[in-house]
Amino acid sequence: MLFADLAAVSAGVAATRSRLAKIDLLADCLRRLEPDEVAAGVAYLSGELRQRQIGVGWAGLRELPAAATEPTLSVAAVDATLERIGEQRGAGSAGRRRALVAELFGAATEDERRLLAGLITGEVRQGALAGVMTDAVARAADVAGTTVRRAVLLSGDLRAVAAAALRGGAAELAEFRLAVGRPLSPMLAQPATDIGDAVGRLAADGAEVAVDDKLDGVRVQAHRDGADVAIFTRSLDDITSRVPELVAAVRALPVDSAVLDGEALALTESGRPVPFQVTASRVGRRSPGAEVLPLRPYFFDLLHIDGADVLDEPAARRWAELDRVVPGDQRVGRRMVGTAEAAAERFAAVLAAGHEGVVIKSPTAAYEAGRRGGSWLKVKPRHTLDLVVLAVEWGHGRRRGLLSNLHLGAAGPDGFVMLGKTFKGLTDAMLAWQTERLQQLAVRRDAHVVYVRPELVVEIAFDGVQTSPRYPAGMALRFARVLRYREDKSAAEADTIDTVRAIWRAAGGDGEPGGVPGG
Repeated sequence: MLFADLAAVSAGVAATRSRLAKIDLLADCLRRLEPDEVAAGVAYLSGELRQRQIGVGWAGLRELPAAATEPTLSVAAVDATLERIGEQRGAGSAGRRRALVAELFGAATEDERRLLAGLITGEVRQGALAGVMTDAVARAADVAGTTVRRAVLLSGDLRAVAAAALRGGAAELAEFRLAVGRPLSPMLAQPATDIGDAVGRLAADGAEVAVDDKLDGVRVQAHRDGADVAIFTRSLDDITSRVPELVAAVRALPVDSAVLDGEALALTESGRPVPFQVTASRVGRRSPGAEVLPLRPYFFDLLHIDGADVLDEPAARRWAELDRVVPGDQRVGRRMVGTAEAAAERFAAVLAAGHEGVVIKSPTAAYEAGRRGGSWLKVKPRHTLDLVVLAVEWGHGRRRGLLSNLHLGAAGPDGFVMLGKTFKGLTDAMLAWQTERLQQLAVRRDAHVVYVRPELVVEIAFDGVQTSPRYPAGMALRFARVLRYREDKSAAEADTIDTVRAIWRAAGGDGEPGGVPGG
């Protein structure tokens, strides 16, 4: 396929707000790609390079030759050149890289150059989010969307799944399995407004639900195959070498193979949890020494045991296997309850122990990898949301010279939707850090505002959601304040407009607040 044709599809996707129209455009394009172009084509249509990073930014695009007048580049040729650019190493690599960039852009038309520049700098804004692309792959290959989504979750690679779907359909997608040693996206919990809300949604007809302690640690996924152990974070980063105490704990379990989901947490001498930043800092150390505060594993789920995948089994069975092979002091606290009153008692006890809250879970539910499943509901003692920084304003007075007032966005159907601003809760250290970090993400500036790529996730506490015509969502956060940055989370894991709207309705909001539709 000509790269110009793919660029035209990308522009068409950006020009429509209709999810169905986006899916139709993408699916038609995917069908027309050559087999060896699918992986690159899916990446480009998703707004990213197949190679992720090639060592070129805006500075590398300042001096370019004139654009071509006729399209000649194929998708495969563009991908091959980008691969060569990323491979340049050693003496003279900068010059070779510049020459290859000039060669590529000199062969590209103006429309193609716009897409290339956006891909290289990470600034493609077309609304082809992962969910839209997944549905487009399903339509292009004429297979069920659930089949494609499951393959993506098990493999972690939409591009490989797309190639398999278009090549062999549902039969080839069925070959994707959980592989011990290869991380999969973890199941996430939806927020509930309070204990009564969570128990009422899951404890139908008086059935019992599980109340898990919600620890303020680092999410970890542990894989064991014989003596080999690997530890991954929620963002699927391999941290095995940084956490030898977790490796030792998993290696000591009476299993041949297993995949476990849980938290890593450091405790004080009195047994209370240390602040999240301390645990996160410990995980971030690449060479932990004997003097470093040790981490402890607290597992709450099991996805594979001794050659058998169990993520589709009811949670109660998974938990029984977990209890069988993992010692009690290495498991998250869990209590089965049948009433909201009993859950509230447990909630109070967990908070008193210094933990973050609880997660109410259905014992009959499967493990919904990669999804914020409705069978896990988290309850905290305050409203919090994980939002994305869209822009930031320069401070005044004592904060002059520092980036201060954050523009906050929730995930909508076609990007991030602004919900308000805040500069409250920022310590001097956070102000200094975000001033440096957000300038690295800058895409444009004016006299007072730095606009950034929507990548940085920040946890925001607030007192409620109110109707506001000032912002696109028709809602704004009341008394928003920064709790912490969540670099362990990607922007794809930010909370959605639907979640914000649910909080607004629970507080008495009626009808629709206006603004964007549900995401």
